[in-house]
Amino acid sequence: MAECTIKIRENGPLVVSGSFTVVDKDGTAYTIEKETIALCRCGHSEIKPFCDGHHRECGFEAESVAR
Repeated sequence: MAECTIKIRENGPLVVSGSFTVVDKDGTAYTIEKETIALCRCGHSEIKPFCDGHHRECGFEAESVAR
């Protein structure tokens, strides 16, 4: 089985590494050429669902630890 790791960055994106597929609402897979990507959590990225760093500008804060 392929391994995928998702790391939650403090007040930042979800960093996904390994073997994975990102699929849109219609079931269409994004073309991803990297082994590691960052997914937006703040909602302000202009390249959603991927992170473009806007969380820094908008002051995004979120719970980022496992309970």
